[in-house]
Amino acid sequence: MQDQERVAEFKKSVQNKFNVYNSLFLNLPYSNIENIGMLIPLLADQSKKGLSNGLNPKEIMESFFENFASVHTEQDRIDFMFRVIQYVERQVVLYDSVEDAAFPKLQKHSKNLSLKDYFQLVEKNNSWTAIEKQLNSFSARIVLTAHPTQFYTPAVLDIIANLRSCINDDNIDDIDVALQQLGLTSLVNSKKPTPLDEAKNIIHTLRHVYYDAIGEMYRHIKSSVGNAQFDNHDIVKLGFWPGGDRDGNPFVTAKITKEVMNELRVTLMKCYYNELKELQRKLSFRDIQDPIAQLRTTLYDAMIDANYHITYNDIIEPLQEIRVSLIENYHGLYINDLDAFIDKVMIFKTHFATIDIRQDHSIHSKVIDAILIKKGFIKNSATELDQQQLVDILINEKFELQPDDFEEAIVKDTILNISQLSSIQKSNGVEGCNRYIISNSEDIFSVLYVYALFNWCGWADRTITFDIVPLFETMKGMRDARATMEQLFQLDTYKNHIISRESKQTIMLGFSDGTKDGGYLKANWSILKTKETLSEVCDEHEVAAIFFDGRGGPPARGGGKTHRFYAAQPSKVANNEIQLTIQGQTITSTYGTKEQFIHNSEQLLTAGLSNTILNKEITISSSHRAIIEELSELSFTKYDALKHHDKFMPYLEHMSTLKYYSNANIGSRPGKRGNKAKLELSDLRAISFVGSWSQLKQNVPGYFGIGSALKSFEDQGRFNEVIQMYHEVPFFQALMFNSMMSLAKCYFELTSYMKENPEYGAFWQVLLDEYELSKKMLLQLSGMKVLMEKEMISRESIKIRESIVLPLLVIQQYALQMVAVDNEFKPLYEKIVTRSLYGNINASRNSA
Repeated sequence: MQDQERVAEFKKSVQNKFNVYNSLFLNLPYSNIENIGMLIPLLADQSKKGLSNGLNPKEIMESFFENFASVHTEQDRIDFMFRVIQYVERQVVLYDSVEDAAFPKLQKHSKNLSLKDYFQLVEKNNSWTAIEKQLNSFSARIVLTAHPTQFYTPAVLDIIANLRSCINDDNIDDIDVALQQLGLTSLVNSKKPTPLDEAKNIIHTLRHVYYDAIGEMYRHIKSSVGNAQFDNHDIVKLGFWPGGDRDGNPFVTAKITKEVMNELRVTLMKCYYNELKELQRKLSFRDIQDPIAQLRTTLYDAMIDANYHITYNDIIEPLQEIRVSLIENYHGLYINDLDAFIDKVMIFKTHFATIDIRQDHSIHSKVIDAILIKKGFIKNSATELDQQQLVDILINEKFELQPDDFEEAIVKDTILNISQLSSIQKSNGVEGCNRYIISNSEDIFSVLYVYALFNWCGWADRTITFDIVPLFETMKGMRDARATMEQLFQLDTYKNHIISRESKQTIMLGFSDGTKDGGYLKANWSILKTKETLSEVCDEHEVAAIFFDGRGGPPARGGGKTHRFYAAQPSKVANNEIQLTIQGQTITSTYGTKEQFIHNSEQLLTAGLSNTILNKEITISSSHRAIIEELSELSFTKYDALKHHDKFMPYLEHMSTLKYYSNANIGSRPGKRGNKAKLELSDLRAISFVGSWSQLKQNVPGYFGIGSALKSFEDQGRFNEVIQMYHEVPFFQALMFNSMMSLAKCYFELTSYMKENPEYGAFWQVLLDEYELSKKMLLQLSGMKVLMEKEMISRESIKIRESIVLPLLVIQQYALQMVAVDNEFKPLYEKIVTRSLYGNINASRNSA
């Protein structure tokens, strides 16, 4: 019944409204675009029919130009396609706005329990004692990244917010004006954004959404716990990577990091100033006006001068004094408003979000080599030393490094950045920046290099107030992770550092590169096993393990249904916090409005707390573990064979949009690591890798190998074992659901023309065969008739989005076909391919 109500609400509040408001696009103010509104539905219809009948995109477009659009010259056709792209991009924005506006209504019919629902269960069962301690120590850290699939500028985000508001009010006139404004506003950057631009775009969301959302959520939780004691201002924390994540991004420098830290702090002071200004109107009492005015002056100075030094105590102490006066002298009038503001100050302090520093281990190796060469310990490389010699140098030597003592830019900047971190902590508070993450960690030196650099860059005579976080993301890194941490904990120097960090060790696991390396099932199974063994080794050394998951938007990068994933974690995995990255357009699609942020943050918390609340222990039996292990190896064998197929990289390079990601002005970071002439899989960024498969509508990394693995069990007469496991092991079921989402977003008809390609036809057939097998076997496993059968709203949303962008997809493939033919218009066709990326990325909402 609840599902039927949700579907009815979806039809009324999303489908019907979109169809009505979409008609307003007929009046979008483009030059020479009068007929586009009428022609796009025709193009969508002809595309769908043509692809179903086996026509290729070139045949579809040329037939459309001749028979419907009467566009005959090549230049006019190119101009027409650019206008279609502009139109469809805005259709996507409109659909996003309609769907986001309907979010609160749809959630009324949701089966998901809220925190309040869980607390009522606790109250009913009189089990507050069991949950109260965890509730006051548990937290969800949502880390916003700079990955280049969230490219809307603040101006566009403001238009989208206005559209949502108008849609909620059913104000057709204002919607019409907003759409016209959208039509005249560029959706894409005219040049590549700098890391500071990326940071400002996301800080815009912090200011206009998260500041109020987190404050409201905290007050909601506090009011929901009844008589239980609750004072955990860290229950939802914001992390921040723009300006701190320099892994593969040479444009993130020490200067940029400092500028972003200033931007975060100054923006927060603006939020405080504006809220205090509103509060002052209410607190019009004689003894309170002066301290409020003084605090306003302090906040004003801090928000207009990035060099003005303001501390947390400078803000909280006057507020607490005002609170005492309000209670003692003015009957506590407006005390709830003041407490809400005080709670926000206790949550955000002077940092707003905690910026993480991240760099690749290979860069640290280069820096250490340069230092040891200069100090006379080696001639060329640290590999000249045995392990113990190198450990002794890193722990015991007392160098004092100066950036100008070195010539290479990356060495200078690394030393400069670590040297400035103490001053950043002074400006934004220790919570403003206190983690250093090392990508591609595979041994103890990944951590020890950073530990040594801190000591050599000014931290030798004081406690290092940073967590040093290894990021295990390759199959090798995960396989050796236990041994790596075991060796580190056995070093007294490092163990003392951990004790100074409250005996907590944060460890990051990389889903994106793990999937690229090992395939979907093996990567996720390896990550779970790694978490279990790391939880065990941390327990043995009396260290609390905290796992930080590097998750992208789609299942192929660790995304999918986040709540389902965390609720399915076995009890062997340490559950002290949930920490995850929110990447690309997932920031705006899943956490973009106050309602979405509160709901999805609550779902994270319920996933982490639910097993404690319900007194439920999730285990995976040894027999089920053996089956998952066998399935993961079978799927890996199939995926690994694909990776080593001689057409794998050439296919991506020549038949997909891979190389066009770096041309699009959607991010500051290069699309691949290094500058090798020949493209190699290890150099590819997971975003461009996964995104390219998504643009092809093939989504290979999200399922490839699973069909073959399941078929092998069927051939052995053991398929019932897998069916039983599917129903009994939530972790396995969650993975299969996510793979079905990847399959549901595939559309091989779009690229079926490739089967005739003399060079890549056989490879395309390999992809199609595994897609069809995976779809068949997963339906058989789940007992469903269609993919995502139990997720009707998500399925319908995907269907509508895919229909909106179908003309864009066909144009993109047509342009790729024309690029293969050298002519004078080739540069323009390449621009069409690049430009078409934007709408497709946004329509998918979690494509990369």
